Amino acid sequence: MTRYQMSEQALNLLKQVEELRLTVYDDQTGKETQVWTKGATIGYGHLINKAEWDTYKDGITESAADSLFQQDLAPFIKIVSTSITIPLKPNEFDALVILAYNIGAQSFQNSSVVKLVNDSNAQTSYKNLEEAWKAWNKSQGKVMKGLINRRQCEWDIYSKNIYQRW
Repeated sequence: MTRYQMSEQALNLLKQVEELRLTVYDDQTGKETQVWTKGATIGYGHLINKAEWDTYKDGITESAADSLFQQDLAPFIKIVSTSITIPLKPNEFDALVILAYNIGAQSFQNSSVVKLVNDSNAQTSYKNLEEAWKAWNKSQGKVMKGLINRRQCEWDIYSKNIYQRW
């Protein structure tokens, strides 16, 4: 198995996209919250589970957010490395990790994206990899402009080696 790492360019882009928040907010509304909710988030997109609430309810430092980001990202780097069975270019790896970080490990592993990256002739309900990738544009069943933009950004990294936030 090839050992991949995310590029600095990808790490910086993902941090920009996730946007540093040092206080707890609701991921669905973007508003600060003083009580735990299912979408309670802090740092660079870290979803807070109920058991962690007391640790994060009063906020964190930027240094703590950076550590949490690295800790949160590590499993996604591993998941992409183990789910993809073909050699990848660095930009392709970066884009896949950014996608996985956003949609979650299980969704990524079971996705048509993984099937089509590994085998462009795989039978899926999509015409091609780009269509499968961009289908991840919904939150709670609703198409979201932010996710459309994010998928385009990831696709540009994957297909054109262009790292540019929308």
